[in-house]
Amino acid sequence: MIWPAFKLSLLVVTVATFLVGVFGTGLGYLLAKRQFRAKEFCDAVLTLPMVLPPTVTGYYLIVLLGRRGWIGRYIYSLTGWSLAFTWQGAVVAAGVMALPIMVKSARAALESVDSRFEMASYTLGKGEIETFFRVTLPLARRGVIAGIVLSFARALGEFGATLMLAGNIPGKTQTMPLAIFEAFIAGEDRQAEVIALILTLASVASIYLTNILTRPPKSA
Repeated sequence: MIWPAFKLSLLVVTVATFLVGVFGTGLGYLLAKRQFRAKEFCDAVLTLPMVLPPTVTGYYLIVLLGRRGWIGRYIYSLTGWSLAFTWQGAVVAAGVMALPIMVKSARAALESVDSRFEMASYTLGKGEIETFFRVTLPLARRGVIAGIVLSFARALGEFGATLMLAGNIPGKTQTMPLAIFEAFIAGEDRQAEVIALILTLASVASIYLTNILTRPPKSA
């Protein structure tokens, strides 16, 4: 039970963290550098998975992406494929739950960048995209990387939304948190302890790395 769940968790978390890193940084940039009327409302919506019970978030994902969901029904009618009860569904659930952390971290890091450096880049004829990759992002990289690390840890520990959208199918959608639940219910305490220890060590390592990355640099 442990090895299949470990391999699936690694796949799910790797894909989810990559997607969250890309989209979370982009959304963080919009919230940090753009002014628009619904800005704080958008931030509130993106933060919802952080404060809602994971099962509620999972329910909304089913309503949206399930076979009969608002979006999922069209995907199913066109392709005959549904996101529910697949490892891709586990990726979506983990990504949605981790996204608020990435957006918050990226926004804070990008807002901390002195706009004078960006203006200097613009005056040298550099476009917005080039300025972002060559000036803004390098200056904010510590905060962005910290957000990615914390998002990885959050996605690795995701349980409720994954159970709602992807189910708990051994070898197909059963991630490590779900494997702990099943092992505990089945009375297999040793397996539950091993998986819990792996997740705990991964979480401690993530927090430690985040603390290092967010620590202010020592002055000369």
